[in-house]
Amino acid sequence: MLPPIVDGAELKAEIRRRALELGFDTVGFAPAVVDSRQRQRLELFLSDDHHGEMAWLARDPEKRASPRGLWPDAKSVIVLGMNYGPEESPFAALERKTEGAISVYALGGDYHDLIKKRLKALGRWLHATTGAALKVFVDTAPVMEKPLGQNAGLGWQGKHTNLVSREFGSWLLLGEIYLALEVPADPPETDHCGNCERCLSICPTGAFLQPYRLDARRCISYLTIEHRGQIDREFREPIGNRIYGCDDCLAVCPWNKFAKATAEPSFLPRAALTPARLGDLVGLDDQDFRALFAGSPIKRIGRDRFVRNVLIAIGNSNDPGLVAAASARLDDPAAIVRGMAVWAISKLDPDALTRMSPALGESDEDVLLEWTTGRRAVE
Repeated sequence: MLPPIVDGAELKAEIRRRALELGFDTVGFAPAVVDSRQRQRLELFLSDDHHGEMAWLARDPEKRASPRGLWPDAKSVIVLGMNYGPEESPFAALERKTEGAISVYALGGDYHDLIKKRLKALGRWLHATTGAALKVFVDTAPVMEKPLGQNAGLGWQGKHTNLVSREFGSWLLLGEIYLALEVPADPPETDHCGNCERCLSICPTGAFLQPYRLDARRCISYLTIEHRGQIDREFREPIGNRIYGCDDCLAVCPWNKFAKATAEPSFLPRAALTPARLGDLVGLDDQDFRALFAGSPIKRIGRDRFVRNVLIAIGNSNDPGLVAAASARLDDPAAIVRGMAVWAISKLDPDALTRMSPALGESDEDVLLEWTTGRRAVE
């Protein structure tokens, strides 16, 4: 073990210095607690079933509600952020209707892998220096990372429920180290949203019930990533060409005027996704999907959900030239893909399905989906 750093302020300064050397962009320190208001927001979110299919959010609520509920030995929390700010505004991708819009954080490599590697490196040094036990987290446990980020002074939880930084705007990815050692805390950040409600009014699906209250079941990020079945018709047109996530409420925030583009190579868009042509992506089979998105967070939703999303984007593209690509998915093994193929074709060319089967004589989506399922069973 290295000689211990006894002085708390000295230790805190050295942790911050080493974290920045490792590539983190911001570091803050908080007590291993969250206040009652922050816990109440979580309780209300869960009691109203606004978490939808994300059952893990409701699992072990006492662990999620407090760092010490998860790990009783925790005394301090080190919250670390990495800037993933985009070079181009996410709104620009929404104008390119024959390409898929992908959430900024998912255009490059999987941030979980990079941040966890750096957290572990910092943790090894910290344990060797202090002898204190610790645990590292990056979306891998029930951690209220945004309230902890606010408590550590990195930013505040805005009206859209995401963390906003005065230095980095909306574009911080977070990781945490729970430490069984008291380190002097930083002042918590205060709310600087003021009267602004741009993030609430821009939401295409009306997912915000009021400031600081999100119904995830209406959120495009939830629908395109977490939701496993067919996406309800009321949401399909508002989804537009978003094929993985949505950044609207983040990108519209006025605090982004202080943000800067990331310098981290792992966060830069992959060449294979610039551009992300819908006509190419809809044809991916499982093997192609896994190869294209190896090392990407997109891989975790699987090929079927991804192609479902691409077909919704095709339906919203206003490009009849994509009818053939959508038609090739009418006999897809996955029902959610066949269903969205029916919808996409009916949007681009309402008579196309009847031309394919003149005896059908129906335009109702449910009937058409039954037809495609029957065709597949016969063949």
